Amino acid sequence: MNGTSGTHGTPGPDAPGGGSGRDADSVDATVRRILTETGNTWAVVGLSANQERPAYGVARVLREAGKRVVPVHPRAEPVFGEPGYRSLAEVPFPVDVVDVFVHPAWAGEVADEAVRAGASAVWFQLDVVDEAAYARTTAAGLDMVMDRCPAIELPRLG
Repeated sequence: MNGTSGTHGTPGPDAPGGGSGRDADSVDATVRRILTETGNTWAVVGLSANQERPAYGVARVLREAGKRVVPVHPRAEPVFGEPGYRSLAEVPFPVDVVDVFVHPAWAGEVADEAVRAGASAVWFQLDVVDEAAYARTTAAGLDMVMDRCPAIELPRLG
């Protein structure tokens, strides 16, 4: 992928989320803020009960880190004992962070839903990049990172 160093989760200097006017220190500060200060309720969009999918593994790591994980998926399946919801709009309580595991073509719409839902931050997973969505989301006052994985970033926090 253009802009990465060739290792997932290790953006190069011109990588989205790590470049485009955002220096690595700034991105790292945003990552740290989202993971440690933004809140513990994470809606994971694209999370289903399929344990073979990457979203499931990342959600498990988030839970192990003390986060409440809310599955958002068209099938609205319960995961880890939490009821599932078909959309962010259906979640009946505040969500702090929206973690996006969808095709990049749909990610911007999810970011817009996160803004409408009153989330504090949006996290686009590895290979999910949408500069226009980043601009809209951060202009609305939310923190946002792209092309990163919390399961990779959490251990880096020490």
